[in-house]
Amino acid sequence: MNIHEYQAKSLLRKYGVAVPDGGAAYTVDEAVTAAKELPGPVWVVKSQIHAGGRGAGHFKDAADDTGGVRLAKSVDEVKQHANAMLGKVLVTKQTGPAGKEVKRIYIEDGCDIARELYLSILIDRVTSRITIMASTEGGMDIEEVAAKTPEKIIMVAIDPAVGMLPFYARKIAFGLELEGKQVSSAVKLLTALYQAFTDLDASLLEINPLVVTGDGEVIALDAKMNFDDNALFRHADVSEMRDEDEEDPTELEASKHELNYIKLDGKIGCMVNGAGLAMATMDIIKLYGSEPANFLDVGGGADKERVTTAFKIILSDPNVEGILVNIFGGIMRCDVIAEGVVAAAKELDVGVPLVVRLEGTNVDQGKKILNDSGLAITSADNLGDAAEKVVKAVEGAS
Repeated sequence: MNIHEYQAKSLLRKYGVAVPDGGAAYTVDEAVTAAKELPGPVWVVKSQIHAGGRGAGHFKDAADDTGGVRLAKSVDEVKQHANAMLGKVLVTKQTGPAGKEVKRIYIEDGCDIARELYLSILIDRVTSRITIMASTEGGMDIEEVAAKTPEKIIMVAIDPAVGMLPFYARKIAFGLELEGKQVSSAVKLLTALYQAFTDLDASLLEINPLVVTGDGEVIALDAKMNFDDNALFRHADVSEMRDEDEEDPTELEASKHELNYIKLDGKIGCMVNGAGLAMATMDIIKLYGSEPANFLDVGGGADKERVTTAFKIILSDPNVEGILVNIFGGIMRCDVIAEGVVAAAKELDVGVPLVVRLEGTNVDQGKKILNDSGLAITSADNLGDAAEKVVKAVEGAS
């Protein structure tokens, strides 16, 4: 789950992380009120969407391309910027050409910036440890830094047995070329960030830029946080920050039915049990010359209702021209899945080629249910056979 910048800063502030003061606003009047509550004389007006590159983005149909992060030197300018952002569609590198509507903004106190740095905390799958990644090249796309000047990226894996010791924090501070008062400020900030990351079960915490102020303080000028969905039951305060307007409606609907669904750009819908098998299914569809329309893992305990819902979600994508169901019956019995597939096909009038591959517990009963259904369901003997059949059916109809 993702949250907005201002929400992330409110969480980090509780842990003692130095962040500028600010207030969220949903209307122009609220933006003016938030600005008046800050000392000024400089304010920053920030669009709040779940996408990076806001400052370098542009608003659709706008007369200028100033971007989604703007400086204001008066309350009147704050009002002008708020009016130019709220309700408008912001396009960035991460939103794609469709962009995202700005429904809330953040009015933040100005900051005396001496240097811009980059800092993130993430889960490194290679070391299986929480890892700090930092760079002197703040305010830039870290991917670009990694591609052009990888030597400017510092990576420090934290031993979970000891946590964020001052030694780790000082190593990062020195790597960022901090000195004197800046080092102690950075150590305090890094320790607090690590504590927040672990306490809140975050999966990513990115500060870009992390800035050194004119008086030598190190503060988080931006904040992006992602959380492990599986741990949200422990964090009601974080769950309440979820902004469903920022999520794909189909993916959101799938999550309500305990379905793991991600929309893709292809034309063959996939319904599979198990994330690994789903990945393999998508790969073999590509191998046979087509593209998957989605990732959909129905999980190990799917019943008829969940299978029917999965079909509805797949068919809600107008790009789907065929469906491949690939089920390995372990916890989930093949006959139950077959009954669900038949029920869904009858209820929904699928209308596109449907290929089903079943293997595992009660597979013979499952195949019999499919064969006796009287529906246009093509059975497959194995995954390769299933992929070949669905791709031929789709490409032949194109």
